[in-house]
Amino acid sequence: MRSERWKYILSLTVSIALGLLIGALIMAATGHDPLDGYSALLRGAFGSKRSWGNTLYKTFQLCITGLATAVASIAGIFNVGGEGQMYLGAIASSYLGARLAGLSPWIALPVCFLAAILSGALYAWIPAVLKVKLKINEVITTILMNSIAIYLCSYLANGPLKTTERGINSGTDAIGKALRFNRLIPGSNLSETVFYIAAISLLVWYLMSRTTTGYRMRLTGQNERFSRFIGLRADLLGIGGMLISGAMCGALGMFECFALQSRFKTDFSSEFYFDGMLVAMIMRYKPLGIILMSFFFGALKMGATTMQSSTKISSELILIIQSVIIFLMAAEEGFLRRVQEHRVRRQTVQKEG
Repeated sequence: MRSERWKYILSLTVSIALGLLIGALIMAATGHDPLDGYSALLRGAFGSKRSWGNTLYKTFQLCITGLATAVASIAGIFNVGGEGQMYLGAIASSYLGARLAGLSPWIALPVCFLAAILSGALYAWIPAVLKVKLKINEVITTILMNSIAIYLCSYLANGPLKTTERGINSGTDAIGKALRFNRLIPGSNLSETVFYIAAISLLVWYLMSRTTTGYRMRLTGQNERFSRFIGLRADLLGIGGMLISGAMCGALGMFECFALQSRFKTDFSSEFYFDGMLVAMIMRYKPLGIILMSFFFGALKMGATTMQSSTKISSELILIIQSVIIFLMAAEEGFLRRVQEHRVRRQTVQKEG
């Protein structure tokens, strides 16, 4: 087990190094200095308090979406529908946040949070039941349900729930000021929501790594037939993992609106659930690995803007680097198998010789 872990760490390190090297070669080939490019990227990610705040917030954002993907996947269901679940959690909580503006935050915020997690969980429950009961592919259903949720929320924000405030082209009424989360670093996206995200992430890590329920979920995801044979309720474990995943996405939708947007807007998400999903896949759904890789990807994302503005190097380069890392990690097992086969053949030839 330990040797496998070190092999994986080595593979990840090599993949990151090759990704950064290829990024440097692309910069050089297009007439840019790689040192200037990466220096600007580091300044954008860590050069000031504001940069640190944005990087940390992006880290927490990727962390909760990555863990949301992981908790469903270890239970045997691949949740690609987090974006739609996030949209529903965002609009449900934002609507209530506007309607409950006069209430005490101690009452209104828990109600909004409950609405967010229930919206996300219930929307995740549908593909989960279709998967475990009818064996309908959850990748297809969750992708399609993403579109349904996003277009439904867009219709509501531009129709029945559209604000009457001047200057707002699309969105719901503003969330009560007393219910909004404060920024921890002025000018950055880092807000009080990081404490809630950290608490949720800690609970999910504990569930996945330190409880019998987490062990049973992993066993179900690895071998459903065996888990049924030993008496586990594989269907309930799978649905449970999906409900937790959907609830986490719904909660993040609320955090985004209550901390950054002050209302639900149709463009509040830049599809960052999929970034978190890729982080989870790279780290093989390991909670600690997801947290560490979220920091790396968060720094790349936040540094890319400064790199583009100061050196004119397109921020799309960061997507290339990420894609290279993902490709190499996906091909890791094949590469290692080829190396092992070559080593065995060489040892066989030496023995025969």
